[in-house]
Amino acid sequence: MENKTVLITGGGRGIGAAITQRFLAEGWAAFLTYTQDQKACDDIVGAAPTGLAQAYKCDLRIPSEIRGLFAALDRQGISLDALINNAGVTGLKMGLMEASDAVIQEIFAVNAVGTIQLTREAVRRMSKAQGGKGGSVVNISSTATKAGSPHQWIHYAAAKGAIDVFTRGLAAEVASEGIRVNAVAPGLIINDPAREAEIQARFNTMRHEVPLGRPGFPAEVAAAVFWLCSDEASYVTGAVLPVSGGR
Repeated sequence: MENKTVLITGGGRGIGAAITQRFLAEGWAAFLTYTQDQKACDDIVGAAPTGLAQAYKCDLRIPSEIRGLFAALDRQGISLDALINNAGVTGLKMGLMEASDAVIQEIFAVNAVGTIQLTREAVRRMSKAQGGKGGSVVNISSTATKAGSPHQWIHYAAAKGAIDVFTRGLAAEVASEGIRVNAVAPGLIINDPAREAEIQARFNTMRHEVPLGRPGFPAEVAAAVFWLCSDEASYVTGAVLPVSGGR
């Protein structure tokens, strides 16, 4: 059988790496992108079964790199079954009045504008109306959209809120073309072992808000993402699924 294929932006580190590993474990071919950390992606590619993983540089702030990524996939005859929009940046913790124009523009360029532009290229190729075979898109959102993350990452929360709206709108727009579009909204996740103590300390200040009483792990987010791309979720589209311990 031919392997199913998935493109995972920011697929070399943290939650993205866990998503990549989950799809590889399920026998999918994984194509992952990076902006700077090529080594992290190369390590995953090197450990994967031969031919089942490839890494590409793609900066979501640069439209030509998005087009170049899909041109490279097209040249190889790669037809995607799934797209995972995982790449994102939070920026430094700050209130809106401290945020510079450059910071706000970068947050939206990566988390919203670039993600939407990349998804456009994917659905053009997935669309059954355009000769594609259909597929699944999963956007990584955030539970920060619920309260807006005041005094911390309000600009990031706003960009992820845009992605939630995009998820619901695109799901309705492309359903008849064989494409399902969903999102996963992680809560506080221990996505970097080097920062585990810091993340745990932050969690301790909000423990009362999380019914399950602990932070999450990247593999738990990856499981939700994979499920949404699987046949078991064939009647699910337009959903934003929280993976947040009940917060």
